[in-house]
Amino acid sequence: MEIREEKDAGALVLAPVGRVDSTTSGDLESRLLRRLADGERRLVIDLADVPYISSAGLRVLLLTLNRLKASGGRLVLCGIGQSVREVFDLAGFFSVVVVAVSREEACARVLEAT
Repeated sequence: MEIREEKDAGALVLAPVGRVDSTTSGDLESRLLRRLADGERRLVIDLADVPYISSAGLRVLLLTLNRLKASGGRLVLCGIGQSVREVFDLAGFFSVVVVAVSREEACARVLEAT
């Protein structure tokens, strides 16, 4: 899995490309934990190029969300396609995570005061 990364208006945007499952979720987790260790506190994860996410991927997102909350940071997701949306719905994930329609909206929301 490739993970694209860029700064956008003070937020760090990570955009995984490919499936986020038990085989690839470790790569995403390592990258996210490194960025948190580097001091990043405003993260956007753009899932537009993720056709599938498993429970292992959800665990990584939840771990990141909890660590950011504990440090006063924010996480916003965007670009959620239909198959990922179905997994989020089944897991009740929409009740715990902030989701934006577009990357622009996600960057604006992640920079809002907490």
